Amino acid sequence: MVLLLFVDLDPQLAALGPLGGFFVLRTGVPPRGPLPTLAQAYAAPQLDARADVYTDPITFRIQKVTKSIQAPEPRVAASVAHQALAARLWAVALGTVALYGHLPDLEPRLLHWDPDGSAPDDLWLSEVRPLPAAAIGEVVGAGHLVPLAAALRSRCRISAGLLRGNAGSALAGAVRGLDRWAQVNGRAEVGDRARVLAAELFAHSDLSGTLDPSTLRRRSCCLYYRVPGGGLCGDCCFTRPPKPSKH
Repeated sequence: MVLLLFVDLDPQLAALGPLGGFFVLRTGVPPRGPLPTLAQAYAAPQLDARADVYTDPITFRIQKVTKSIQAPEPRVAASVAHQALAARLWAVALGTVALYGHLPDLEPRLLHWDPDGSAPDDLWLSEVRPLPAAAIGEVVGAGHLVPLAAALRSRCRISAGLLRGNAGSALAGAVRGLDRWAQVNGRAEVGDRARVLAAELFAHSDLSGTLDPSTLRRRSCCLYYRVPGGGLCGDCCFTRPPKPSKH
């Protein structure tokens, strides 16, 4: 277990601001107007739904990423989109717990998402409600990663193991980001908390076995090497891009 120093969550979650990038979580009403919630995004689309920001945010995002990175097939774009959103969710959750000692309630009906935004994905929390730090696995895992994976797999052919690997890689990336910030800013305790929390998650959640414990390299590939000019990620299970299969 990790010892946490408890600090009240402020309405703006201002302590996340200096972390930048994937860690920032905006609160209140988005300035551009209402955005779909992640609960709406995870829901099954109606048969006649158009793939736009509001009626089918997941399909809209896959199509947007496909065009942006020139993905050769939808599952590659779906994997990239999944990795980015998983990274955002883990970063805001782990960052808040490491800094405050509390977790904000990230219930999908409270968390608004802009599928038309750029990376890192735009997220807005409509109400800041504290939860115990110990709830982080349930809140992010069961609350988001499980329905997000189901939503993606209902829309394109993509491996469940690949998505689990993405989630594990995203958590490890959040730990590295917090650790770098902690070292630069003389906040070693923040990095320590993040590492201990992540170790517990990797040992006692659906993320178990997604990364090699000695190297932290993932045991699955996110398919980014198939993006034109993409190459391999730093934690890829491959040492060189696989050759295309012969038909």
